[in-house]
Amino acid sequence: MFGWTGKILRVDLGTGTTDVLRLPEAVYRDYLGGKGLGGYLLRDSATLSPDDPALPLILAVGPLTATIAPTSGRCHLTTRSPLTGAVADSSAGGRLGTELARAGWDAVMIVGRAKRPTGIEIDDGAVRLVDASSLAGCDTSEVFARLRERRPKGSIAATGPAAETGCLFASLVVDTHHAAGRCGLGRVAGLKNLKYLAVRGTGRRTVADLAGLKAAREDILRLTAASPALLGQHGFSCYGTGSIFDLMDSRRMMPTDNFSRTRFPGAENLNAHAYKARYQPRRHGCQGCHVLCKKIAADGRSMPEFETMSHFTALIGNTDLELVMQAGDLCNRLGLDTISAGSTLACYREISGEELSGGRVLELLTGMGTGIGPGAELGLELARGSARYAASQGRPELSMSVKGLELPAYDPRGAYGMALAYATSARGGCHLRAYPISHEILRKPVATDRFSFSGKARIVKIAEDANAAVDSLIACKFLFFAASLEEYARAYSAVTGVAATAHDLLVIGERVDYQERLMNTRNGFTALDDDLPARFFAEEGSSGPNLPIPPVPREEFLAARAAYYRIRGLTPDGLPTRGKAEQLGLPWPDDLPGGKEGA
Repeated sequence: MFGWTGKILRVDLGTGTTDVLRLPEAVYRDYLGGKGLGGYLLRDSATLSPDDPALPLILAVGPLTATIAPTSGRCHLTTRSPLTGAVADSSAGGRLGTELARAGWDAVMIVGRAKRPTGIEIDDGAVRLVDASSLAGCDTSEVFARLRERRPKGSIAATGPAAETGCLFASLVVDTHHAAGRCGLGRVAGLKNLKYLAVRGTGRRTVADLAGLKAAREDILRLTAASPALLGQHGFSCYGTGSIFDLMDSRRMMPTDNFSRTRFPGAENLNAHAYKARYQPRRHGCQGCHVLCKKIAADGRSMPEFETMSHFTALIGNTDLELVMQAGDLCNRLGLDTISAGSTLACYREISGEELSGGRVLELLTGMGTGIGPGAELGLELARGSARYAASQGRPELSMSVKGLELPAYDPRGAYGMALAYATSARGGCHLRAYPISHEILRKPVATDRFSFSGKARIVKIAEDANAAVDSLIACKFLFFAASLEEYARAYSAVTGVAATAHDLLVIGERVDYQERLMNTRNGFTALDDDLPARFFAEEGSSGPNLPIPPVPREEFLAARAAYYRIRGLTPDGLPTRGKAEQLGLPWPDDLPGGKEGA
């Protein structure tokens, strides 16, 4: 095959053994790789508890990985979330995907539980398990520093102490500055006693039509060069994702004080320009990316992404840039997802009434990640996530989450497509499943009325399918502010020799999305989980002159959700149907009505 090696590495940490799985070529054509392949490998185990050693943690690349296709160097991770109980997946940057592909692997499937902290080291086809007991309790910066002494090349994914102490939103950190940050993927690694994965590959992926791939690449580069959002003087390349901070402020949809308001006084002094002036960052990015949206401060710390900037300022009532830098750096070293950490702090602040000083924020983050220090007791309680904490305090309505996953930094009262996308996202409160901000705020590819649900059900469904295809190929979603599946279908065909159109990729994306719905349904998720916190339907945002921010209209939201269910091929209760599953070529699970047990 071109674009794939046909080899999946299976590592059993419990027995210390490895073997190679080989799937039919049809599986690769139907699921591509990345997110799609990860879901395919997870689905038979999707109902296992996150602490079950048999639950797999899957890292998968796609057919474009390690080729010259732009932004193809990412890696996709999949498992079941210990935070939400839903499907968990995350796209990680850095070199991890490229190194795995060059080592000759389409995926790594990790099962079992080691008796002690363990590292997996992959050098092309050679795989070994290493006793990592000496790294137990180490933060990620120390893990990277010590491993780089003997492995200066390649990629490393590591957990911090948060994964070991039980934080349900612990992350995996890749190559120091990148993270697979949502859903608690790091905690699943911690439950398996997996401390790190180090990969070095020296091979090359073969492509079917190099000239065709070069032509598709040139078109993608030309389109991105014309994109102000990506390569403009105020775009991601210059300022990182924080370039949209001012935009969220001006649109009065910046989550403030645990989403009780939508504008933060003084935000104009906390924007990306302020960080650039103070910290003099250099450009950095994932392997194979020309946008280089990641920024590294002159002192070596990672500059905060937009969500980190917003959640550690407006959401918790902070105006100190240096605290944001310190909080973001601490989260990276401890292995904490910054979105869930910031949102959980905001939830605590509203319930307790405690104003959080800079020292107190760092104290509680340290408690979340290590269980040590003055903030240990409360920190460990908060490490269960805002939904569990708020419920334990008798205030479940103050967790700003969907399916238990904390919301990112876009208030849904200011963008109704975003409101619908949050609710329907299979992994919970997520902006990247459909990213309506693209058309509702950035006006790409075309502008839509952000205060209307008209047409949003179909837009969200199609965007979910497109993004599922992007995460399966693999590419970066941000590039699709400029390019489209048309160009990437050409790249895919050139790499693999498989003729495909943009529509063909959308069908694959639909299959990948429906596969997730099937897994979530098996774990008890229904329409009751496809909803927003009541605050957004009852309280208005921070309205301004000629710009009212009313509550989200509940009846219109429910009508849009019902339309989404119809378009997605679900029942009125948001459940998958056997007919639609079969249409997409998906097997009907035995434990759902009409399966083997109910036949």
